[in-house]
Amino acid sequence: MKTIQDLEKLNDHILKIKELIIALEAMDPLFPALSRNSKRALASIKMLELNISDIITLDLEGS
Repeated sequence: MKTIQDLEKLNDHILKIKELIIALEAMDPLFPALSRNSKRALASIKMLELNISDIITLDLEGS
């Protein structure tokens, strides 16, 4: 089983990826395909958040 530190590190990576994808999406006027692909990538990131980030949040609230 992963330790809480491992989960926090995974959460940090997920949030960084999300931030980068949002930055790419902001470039939409320059690259129209980024909008479509960014939305798909953000949907995948949302699934990771539901799997990892929510666990972190719930664990921290419970402590």
